[in-house]
Amino acid sequence: MSTVDIVLAGARGHGRWHLENIRRLQDKGIVRLAGICELTPLTGDEIPEGLGTPEQSADFGALLDSTGARIAVICTPIPTHTDLALAAASRGVHILLEKPPAPSYAEFRRMADGVAAAGVACQIGFQSLGSHAVPAIRELVEEGAIGEVTGIGGAGAWARAEAYYRRAPWAGKRRMNGVDVIDGALTNPLAHAVATALALGDASRAEDVTRIETELQRANDIESDDTSCVRVTTANGLQVTVAVTLCAEDPDEPYVVVHGDRGRITYWYKQDRVLLQRAGHGPEEYEYGRTDLLENLVDHVTDGDDLLVVPDATGAFMKVVEAIRLAPDPAPLPATAWHLLPDEDRRVVPGIDGLVAAAADSLALYSELGADWARPHVANEVST
Repeated sequence: MSTVDIVLAGARGHGRWHLENIRRLQDKGIVRLAGICELTPLTGDEIPEGLGTPEQSADFGALLDSTGARIAVICTPIPTHTDLALAAASRGVHILLEKPPAPSYAEFRRMADGVAAAGVACQIGFQSLGSHAVPAIRELVEEGAIGEVTGIGGAGAWARAEAYYRRAPWAGKRRMNGVDVIDGALTNPLAHAVATALALGDASRAEDVTRIETELQRANDIESDDTSCVRVTTANGLQVTVAVTLCAEDPDEPYVVVHGDRGRITYWYKQDRVLLQRAGHGPEEYEYGRTDLLENLVDHVTDGDDLLVVPDATGAFMKVVEAIRLAPDPAPLPATAWHLLPDEDRRVVPGIDGLVAAAADSLALYSELGADWARPHVANEVST
């Protein structure tokens, strides 16, 4: 098997994870890191041992041309995704594009249609959808393990220090220099909860969504949401509610729960862990493996394996991004609704952990659960 040359665009921040993952695959003889695209070149100390001295340039197109790379991994600021993906596609280079794939549905369609027209493969970086737990849960549902599915909930109670919003000029922004960014809790750090809940609700594509209700709030001094929830009504009448915060009291693992009329399946997607609870049985817990999305893309390019997360399989998620983009700007929580933890330099919303869990349990929004700071929800009827 020939080694596939790769260029990584965006090697700092989350890009460091990609550097380590590329090193893992390079150690297996599957890929070779041919180039790194960064505005400021990485120092030798920033390049993991074993990756050699890849070519570096701030010019993505020129780097693709000079290295002859077959795959580009794009882990750059959200507003740059579409143009960089199209630059790669125009050169016949296959793409792993970080989530969220774009800051608006129009930009997403421009990217997805351009990539399809160029005839290259594009994988969207929702790693949770590479988990073997996802098909296993679908199989449990099809077998009737929890009866008829009545709804899907998602919960993410995370914590981010105030420095998190200072890590990059676009962090926590809805717009920057007149361009959409939409870097909120639902669309970026906890985007996996939304995309995974939609996937388990058999509602991954844009046409699978008919209505989206949003409640967007913020405790931090930012533009975007850090404490928010969304309820999606799918074309088959199912409700998918995801509640998240970056201001948790006690941060915990995010999860998605499939509710049935005779039980429930909880999926902790970062751990690939599944709990099945059903009438007449004791609880059953399972752990699954995971297929790495870059490795899957390489296998697709070299051996024709099916891609796990094609752009159209994230269309419903992008409809949620669009609803959040079009919603009124997130409302600042009153000063009485949060406090600062000085030792951790982060803002906490008392009671939010319980509200996040209750929303995933009941499929209700924060305002319906009695949160006195919640802005009444904004509904968007969705057309595709």
